[in-house]
Amino acid sequence: MTVKFYKKFTLGGEITEEQKRFFDEFGFIHFEKFIDEQAVSELIHSTEAVQANWVSNNINQVNGVPIKFGFDEDGKKIVQRFSFTNLFSPEIKNLLGDERLQVIKGLLPGARIGELEKDGVVVNHYVNVPNSNYKQLGWHTDSARDIFYGKKIHPMLNAGIYLDDSSEENGGLRILPGTHKQNIFSMLFRKAYFLSNNDDKDEILVRAKKGDLVIHDGRMWHRVGQSPHFGARSRRRVIYVPFLVDRYQPKDANSKTPFYLKFQKLIG
Repeated sequence: MTVKFYKKFTLGGEITEEQKRFFDEFGFIHFEKFIDEQAVSELIHSTEAVQANWVSNNINQVNGVPIKFGFDEDGKKIVQRFSFTNLFSPEIKNLLGDERLQVIKGLLPGARIGELEKDGVVVNHYVNVPNSNYKQLGWHTDSARDIFYGKKIHPMLNAGIYLDDSSEENGGLRILPGTHKQNIFSMLFRKAYFLSNNDDKDEILVRAKKGDLVIHDGRMWHRVGQSPHFGARSRRRVIYVPFLVDRYQPKDANSKTPFYLKFQKLIG
């Protein structure tokens, strides 16, 4: 499916009919200036505090979900994929109470924020340096993991709140619009999960500014490209808030690591 225009919206007190039509057709929607620069700075500072805690205390997983570590341009050990940050960051926990996040449920009636489910609120930190474990992320859908949980695939939303400007300069999110409507076979076999990061003639690049909110349907194929630059210029940080409609299945400290996450090293 080709997006004839890439329209950006402003999130108000409700999802408009135009916004709902755009999302239903293409499987994503981009809201500009969801949070301001001060809020971005506070969230970055908060994630850095969580990172310092996890690194110094050698915390390697949360609720059965492994933490993905790497190194930055200065050789400092960093967290590159945080899970359940809402349990450790007061700022991210408070963010979940923003009434505008409740508005997003208009895109998926009956949805709830998965604070204790899946991987909770995830923060991804990409940086292109030799010892980075998150330079890019290959083609995948978020919903396919339901299969590894032995569940039926349900619709879900991932709401990405950008802490850095994002474009081809630092890799950028690439999506295949309309693939949220694909059949199960296409969802499972259209691409080699996480191993393929090749350009696709139908993909579009999401160009977002820090503070923007980009929501995508979890059934849609997407990837994150590798920045052509190195070090700080390649940095890309995004908070992902999951919206779920399937059976409530919270995790806790006794939860086992899902089988597919044991192969995380394959997707760095």
